[in-house]
Amino acid sequence: MSQPSVFSAAEVPSPIAVTSSPPWLSDPSPRPAATAGAAVLDTPTRVTYAELQQAYDHFNAALFDAQLPPCLITLQREKRTCGYFSAARFAALDGRMTDEIALNPAFFAVVPLIETLQTLVHEMVHLWQHHHGKPGRGRYHNEQWARKMESIGLMPSSTGRPGGRRTGDCMADYAIEGGRFLQACESLLNCRFTISWYDRFPADEHVAAGLSSMAAQAAIAFGTGTPVAASPALAQAVRPGGRALASVVPGQPPGLAPVPADRSNRLKYTCACRHSVWGKPGLRLRCEDCGQSFAPQVAAGLADPALETANG
Repeated sequence: MSQPSVFSAAEVPSPIAVTSSPPWLSDPSPRPAATAGAAVLDTPTRVTYAELQQAYDHFNAALFDAQLPPCLITLQREKRTCGYFSAARFAALDGRMTDEIALNPAFFAVVPLIETLQTLVHEMVHLWQHHHGKPGRGRYHNEQWARKMESIGLMPSSTGRPGGRRTGDCMADYAIEGGRFLQACESLLNCRFTISWYDRFPADEHVAAGLSSMAAQAAIAFGTGTPVAASPALAQAVRPGGRALASVVPGQPPGLAPVPADRSNRLKYTCACRHSVWGKPGLRLRCEDCGQSFAPQVAAGLADPALETANG
């Protein structure tokens, strides 16, 4: 992905306000009375889920014309995936059912914020297809899904980079320069949107993935790097493998010794012609056949959800 354009305020639409509630939001069931005290509203759980719901509502309006029904957003530490969609996964006591979008909080601190938003929207496309299209069999990301992704400004790619396959079982994506997704991100970030709470103990391979993520290029355009790079306090608190993340993130506070790579954590690297090699995080490799660099597949998989449906 080439570095995306920086949008001026005149070029980027302001956040879209939903002036009327869609029919699926009309729920006559009573709600419990709010608990008194402002402190309760600032609990980590309330803050985290309010932020994720804000992002979901914003992208639903900006990219899906408010067609998507509500879902239950969960935090799941699934290995080697940043998120997934599961249709009709939860049921209420009155028999109502709702879909699940799961996000992996282990990545929140060490990938650019735009990468987390990209994962959310990727899963929202699966939700859209479940309700308004025809999903592929099992985990397969089909052509209809790929076209919808492109229409909202995300290019599907099996490698997470230009040149990858558009369809398949395991798919990543990257933001299209000047596309609707980047415009929607710009308007959301202009409203000072953030994710406030982060996992303190991400795996070393998650850190390597965040540093080499293609979304880092878009984050530079918006002036938003990884959360740990932007916050020295967070860099000191987050500890992959028990070590302060400040020692492995660019812009680290002075006085911290570099941390050697953990050789037990090998990454898979793949080039454009689909040759693969395994090695430690941070390797710079080039394929002699296609002339392209090998890309770490953990990085490509940040937006690579293992699509989960009710049928498995």
